[in-house]
This record gives sequence, C-alpha cells and structure tokens, in this order.
Amino acid sequence: MRAIRMLLVSALALATLPAHADDKDVARLTQLLEKSQTLEARFSQLTLDASGTSLQETTGQMAVKRPGLFYWHTDAPQEQVVVSDGQKVTLWDPDLEQATVKKLDVRLSQTPALLLSGDVSKINQSFDIVSKEQGEVMDFTLTPKTKDTLFDSLRVSFRRGLINDMQLIDSVGQRTNILFNGVKANQPVAPNTFQFKIPAGADVIQE
Repeated sequence: MRAIRMLLVSALALATLPAHADDKDVARLTQLLEKSQTLEARFSQLTLDASGTSLQETTGQMAVKRPGLFYWHTDAPQEQVVVSDGQKVTLWDPDLEQATVKKLDVRLSQTPALLLSGDVSKINQSFDIVSKEQGEVMDFTLTPKTKDTLFDSLRVSFRRGLINDMQLIDSVGQRTNILFNGVKANQPVAPNTFQFKIPAGADVIQE
C-alpha cells in the first residue's frame, strides 16, 4: 500500500558526463516528459528497506495521457488500481473492497505517477533537478523543494528518449525501484482507461 501511494518507478564502460544543475537540466527533462503525450507499459516494482532487504515485489500495467490522466494496475496477489481522471485520484483495493478518492491537489500532482502525465512546464518550481548522461541513458535526480512530499528524492531515467525506470527514496531510506518494459509512446489510449467505476457495495473513503 505504501509503495503504490508513493506513485499516486546499466551502462557499459562509456564516457560519463559529470552531473550538473542548471537551466539546461530543467529544459531537457521537460522536453523528454512532454515528448510523450501518452505512454503505455508493463512495469516491475521492487521495494527495499534501508538495509537493502526486499519488502515487496510486484508487476503490473500502466498508462498515462497528458494532461493529468493516469492508470496504474498492480497484478494479483497484491492487486490495486490507481486511476486519475484529471480531477480526482481513485485508489481501489479489491481485497478490502475499498475505494479511496482524493482531489487532485498540488501535493498529489507532485507524486511520481502524475509527473509522467501532469503539467511539467513549471517543474523547477517544485524540484531541484540534476542530470547525468551515460551513453544512451539520461538520468535526472529530482529533490523536492518542500518537505510536504511523499519522497526525499526521485531519479528518472530515459533510454533513447523513452522512460526506462524510476527510483524513489523516502525519509527512512526505503527505496522503490520501478522498471518499465514494452514502452509505447504517443499511441491512442481508450478514454475509459482513465474512468474508474466503483463497484456497488464498496466502502468509499473521501479524502
């Protein structure tokens, strides 16, 4: 549950450019994110504690569409669904038959999941950004400028211009690694993908 709420995911001996932080980092990240108006992919997610011990490993399917539309479905046996319709975010836990509905406010818009689908034109107002290039891989490390966030740092990696993986680190050193597979960019996504109908009789929590 904790890992999915935070979403509410090697180079050979090649020359590596030193990490740097300036307007070029912001511009490059913005360009890469905005390049994909839609994304669909399978993902594998691994959560580790501060000592490196595995806490949870899951797989699933995701889809995003700008602006603000997001779908994240974790496979059974830890099945959960997170859907954003641009106005609200719904978290569905089928085991509990419980839906949690949140307004898509500023804090939620800064989560990694919505980073892939939201408005990134002012991303530098929320994060300090540092980039690092290794061959065909471009890494960006984002550090929130405020403390009211779900993570302490977020690394986003692109390979050949497409999202490849993400790593989140929280305040206690817990790491969540998300690897994307079979990424498809700028392909049509069915509109109902981002509409979640809460099953009859489910427990609904409004936050």
